[in-house]
Amino acid sequence: MQVTTKAIVLSSLKYGDTSLIVKAYTASDGIKSYLLKGVLSSKKGKLKAALFQPLTQLELVATHRNKGSLERIREAKIHRPYLSLHTDITKNAMTLFLAEMLGNSIHEEESNLGLFHFLEAAFQWMDTKEEIANFHIFFLLELTKYLGFYPDTEGAALSCFDLLEGEFTDTPSLNPMLLGDNLAYFKTFLGMHFDSIHTVKMNKTHRQELLKSLVLYFELHLQGFRKPKSLSILNEVFS
Repeated sequence: MQVTTKAIVLSSLKYGDTSLIVKAYTASDGIKSYLLKGVLSSKKGKLKAALFQPLTQLELVATHRNKGSLERIREAKIHRPYLSLHTDITKNAMTLFLAEMLGNSIHEEESNLGLFHFLEAAFQWMDTKEEIANFHIFFLLELTKYLGFYPDTEGAALSCFDLLEGEFTDTPSLNPMLLGDNLAYFKTFLGMHFDSIHTVKMNKTHRQELLKSLVLYFELHLQGFRKPKSLSILNEVFS
C-alpha cells in the first residue's frame, strides 16, 4: 500500500557498501524500517543520504506492506527544516541521545498522533531555543505520558520516589529510589512547560545524576529497553 506520511528519523545504519536501513517514527503507522538501496552511491537518485540524519522531520511517499519486513521509500523531502539541531555541538549530542532513546523505547507499528505531534513540536522547540541544558530531562519525563508510565504525582510531598513502582512514598525499600536533591529537581520538572525549563538551575553533577535515574526509570518500565550508547557522549559534551 502506498502512503504519504510525515516521519521523524530515529536512526540510519549502513547496509552493505551502498545502502542504508532507516528507522523512522511515522504519523501513519508508528515505527517503520526502510531499506534504501544504493542511496550512498547514487548521485542522480531522488533520495539523498543527508535527508536521514537523526530526528530530521520528513514527508515520505512510501510503500508499506505491513508484514514486518523492511519497507520502501519512493520519495522523501524535508517537512520542517532545522536551523541548529545538527550543527550546534550541544544540540547534536542531545539529538543523537534522544533519537537513540526513542528507538529503544517505541516499538509499536501503529499510528499514535498524540505522540507524533508531541515529538514534532518538541524538536522544533529545541531547534529554535538557546537555553536547552534541561531539555532532555523534561522531554523524557513528558515522553513517559505517551508510553504509559508517567509518575503518579499523588503524594508528591512524600520523601522518596520509587522508580520501580512509579510513585512517591515515605517508606524506602530495596527498589531504586530518588532522594534528596535528585528528588527535589525531579519534582520541579513535573507539571512544567518547555518554556519554563531554563528556570531550573542545576549543576552538571545533579543533571547527570537525574538523567541516569530517568534512563533507569525507562529500563525498569520498558521490556527489552537498552541503555543508549550515546549517553556517555552527551555527558562529555555537558561536562
